[in-house]
Amino acid sequence: MKRPAFRLLSAVLLLALAGCGGKEAAGKKLKLAFVTNNGTTFWTIARSGCEDAEKALGNVEVDFRIPSAGTAAEQQQILDDLVAKGVDGIAVSPIDPANQTAFLDRIAGQTLLICHDSDAPASKRVAYIGTDNFAAGEEAGKLLKEALPNGGKVMAFVGNADAENAKQRFGGIKKAIEGTKIEILDLRSDDIDNVRAQKNAEDTLVKYPDIAGMVGLYAYNGPAILNAVRAANQTDKVKIVCFDENDETLEGVSSGDIYGTVVQQPYEFGKQAITRMAKHLGGDKEALAGGKQIVPTRSLRKDDVAGFKAELKKALGK
Repeated sequence: MKRPAFRLLSAVLLLALAGCGGKEAAGKKLKLAFVTNNGTTFWTIARSGCEDAEKALGNVEVDFRIPSAGTAAEQQQILDDLVAKGVDGIAVSPIDPANQTAFLDRIAGQTLLICHDSDAPASKRVAYIGTDNFAAGEEAGKLLKEALPNGGKVMAFVGNADAENAKQRFGGIKKAIEGTKIEILDLRSDDIDNVRAQKNAEDTLVKYPDIAGMVGLYAYNGPAILNAVRAANQTDKVKIVCFDENDETLEGVSSGDIYGTVVQQPYEFGKQAITRMAKHLGGDKEALAGGKQIVPTRSLRKDDVAGFKAELKKALGK
């Protein structure tokens, strides 16, 4: 007669232990990382998105990493370090995807790997979250056509011409200006060096006194071009089109010294990357389904800046 009571007690104890184990599992925090491709202020906005996702999810710890020198070697060292620390997932903007494919494949074999901002489509990354960079380039090309209706010579500038986002943006620009009298002379790289970026713009103004426009493909290129053009007193002559919402860029658009800028949504890069990785790891395989999650861009001209800045402040909780 005691045996059923013993069995009942054992069952209750097992259920209780299982319940405790479930709470421990539920309480385990996912360790996720977000790795940028450089240390520019553009990523401050993405960090806010990561932090908001971390707060909303509650079961995630985010390790936000910045390769200060902006080199592929430094970025790879960061990824190796994260894997060694046992992170559950990494979102990275590859600096040199064409030459990082084998390395990224190795990382993808050890943890969940997705790309943001700049893709590595030939790698084994699970998904890409970010801008359709070719379409964004086309938007920049449309701004260029508006700024230079009669055509003219244009120089383009970027940090790393081999990065997937740079190649796609440049391709989109060239597509958009087909059939016009706009002539793109070259694409000048600066290796994510602000000083060199401005020097490239200054040298262009000297070498090509008939230059009609300048296009900056990375966030810091806009301010670098603007500083060079202002120093040369050529803001009325040289039309500037650029990318992103750097404070100096927005001031330049507002003043009319920059014709327009194509803004991305780095806040969404951060928020969606962390949120979708967490859901995927939690069993929701739809979170990263399809391999791509495109975050829309928009073009800002002079009259758009005030409203955009108000939206940005609200998103950042300022």
